[in-house]
Amino acid sequence: MGTTTKALSLLTHFNHGRLEIGLSDLTRLSGMNKATVYRLMSELQEVGFVEQVDGARSYRLGPQVLRLAALREASVPILSASRQVLRELSEETGETTHLSLLQGDQLASLSHAYAPQHATKVMMEDAEVLTFHGTASGLAVLGFAEPGFVERVLSAPLAARTAQTETDPGAIRALIAEVQATGMAQSVGGFEAEVHSHAVPIFGPDRAVMGALAVAAPTSRMTDNQRIAIPRALRAAGLALTERIGGACPPEFPTDIAA
Repeated sequence: MGTTTKALSLLTHFNHGRLEIGLSDLTRLSGMNKATVYRLMSELQEVGFVEQVDGARSYRLGPQVLRLAALREASVPILSASRQVLRELSEETGETTHLSLLQGDQLASLSHAYAPQHATKVMMEDAEVLTFHGTASGLAVLGFAEPGFVERVLSAPLAARTAQTETDPGAIRALIAEVQATGMAQSVGGFEAEVHSHAVPIFGPDRAVMGALAVAAPTSRMTDNQRIAIPRALRAAGLALTERIGGACPPEFPTDIAA
């Protein structure tokens, strides 16, 4: 891992639950030594990617991140394009919907919507890093990612978040093959216990997979009707979102699966 990659990887530890992070916590989260983390954060601070909180020794994201985010949204307005799709999909399915995007070698939740029908729902956190092997979103991405990327993911340590998380590379390859055949991934309890998720990949203008659109429901509400209704609605929403951002499905993506 190069110096630039190491520095930027430190930014991935910020999320809604950790808007500010101290040097010691960054050292623990990153697995790097404290001197290296301090040096890299100092360099990021110099160019505006992070800033130190007044009166504290912790860091938060700096204005340069906001500038780049605005430029990204202006060039590929996926966030604004996804809001209506997420809202309509959530209303149709009665469940939580969310969009995740590839960011280097990570998959992070970008936006979500909650349905008003139920008081009990799957809760999401924007900017949460999702596992590839333990989530429907991650499996949807792996199904249409470059082979080299898939190999890197499956050769790395695969942590089990729950008792249902699949960590055997051979079994995960079988799940990926199913995604390639159907265009849809499923995960039951792989990332969060008692959650049944469906996901489809989202493609960019170059026909490369760039993220996933998902519906997450408590397993207790996954009736036979929902097992039919959610995939049908999700397939249509995924194709619509890909089209809205100017993307296109690759030739191998199965768009003719019966709804």
